[in-house]
Amino acid sequence: MNLRAFRSNRVVTPEGVRPAGILVEDETIRGVVSSSEIPVQAEIKDFGDLAILPGLVDSHVHVNEPGRTEWEGFFTATRAAAAGGYTLLVDMPLNSLPATTTVAALEQKRECARKTSRVDWALWGGLENGNQKEIELLAEAGVPGFKCFLIDPGIDGFQMVSEAELRAALPYVAKTRLPLLVHAELSGQIETAMSRLGNADWRQYETYLKSRPDEAELAAIEMLLAQCREFRFRLHIVHLATSKALGILRTAKSEGLQVTVETCPHYLFFCGEEIADSATLHKCAPPIRMRENREQLWEGLREGVIDLVATDHSPCPPEMKRLIEGNFLTAWGGIASLSVALPAMWTEARRRSFTLVDIARWMAEGPAKLAGLDERKGKITAGYDADFVIFDPEAEFTVSEERLYSRYRVSPYIGKQLGGTVRETYVRGRRVFASGEFPGEPIGRECRVRGF
Repeated sequence: MNLRAFRSNRVVTPEGVRPAGILVEDETIRGVVSSSEIPVQAEIKDFGDLAILPGLVDSHVHVNEPGRTEWEGFFTATRAAAAGGYTLLVDMPLNSLPATTTVAALEQKRECARKTSRVDWALWGGLENGNQKEIELLAEAGVPGFKCFLIDPGIDGFQMVSEAELRAALPYVAKTRLPLLVHAELSGQIETAMSRLGNADWRQYETYLKSRPDEAELAAIEMLLAQCREFRFRLHIVHLATSKALGILRTAKSEGLQVTVETCPHYLFFCGEEIADSATLHKCAPPIRMRENREQLWEGLREGVIDLVATDHSPCPPEMKRLIEGNFLTAWGGIASLSVALPAMWTEARRRSFTLVDIARWMAEGPAKLAGLDERKGKITAGYDADFVIFDPEAEFTVSEERLYSRYRVSPYIGKQLGGTVRETYVRGRRVFASGEFPGEPIGRECRVRGF
């Protein structure tokens, strides 16, 4: 028996933070015990006052492989993940080519992920116009759910769905009992906003913000909740940016609708007042809104209307961010943050009196539950995979390119002072990151959801 004990004065469990030893046999947690209860034959790794959190789970990542590996790829994405304390990524069906809308495309992406992944992974299926018949096949093949857009995703290879097309597909989705993740913006409100802008200066962040109004999110969410009432499917709103939707989401949850909500670190860290003109590294969709909106999103997390935090990690080659001309209209909308999401969240969370237990709930337990993997991922408790992040909550650092491990080391977080550093990351009991290094061979493994 290969018995090890990971000991710390601050082990973050679902019940709270306490001194404990985590007993690990092979790849699995066998128990969480007091220091005096650690068996004498166990090999002990003592982390002192460093915190041990459950390995983070990111349920919203764009790895871009196959087809756009020059943007990212599993090799660099999973290194960035390990450096950030993530032990499981769930990859979106776009921006890869082909998109993961058929079983054949799913198998092609699986083959890529198996070769170079340093952390565990799962793959969302895609819902687009015309692939309703693929939904059940993808579910049987082990995807944890599906993603769709209600607006043009702005990239070749994946189609949006209209309201009518969504209605045609929802019976298939509901039958699988898997969640449908939706980019909730409607084009009508955005087209109206764009028409009002006229010849506005697209180097100004205010112009971009006005082009993606709160109303686009609100109208989409209202429509989706109506469909949820009718078809009784599991609805998940990705990257909520507007706090104005919290009221209708609160009501929907009180009705008992199967709706969950995520927001992202960038909506909780940055605010529109502080984004300089031409600072296109901050462009994402929906956009980062104003300071008061940010504070209301934090309150949505406190209340539980927002269930989880995912990165929406979406890298691209630097030239696509239009850094020289600073044009928000033509710049790619996406923020890469896997390596710094945990310290960015901790920096802002502790200012608002949240704890590491809250961080674990939002960034490990919640995403694992969304992906149907909460019986083995997202908690430090007996029977779960031995996935851990060793975290120093008191350390501080300034984000530099050396702290980023994505393919392109560009980020709106560069130069920001953050609190908390990831010291080590373990996947199923094996160390995959420590002190800027990635020991051993890639050991990432797919986590499949049992078919319906």
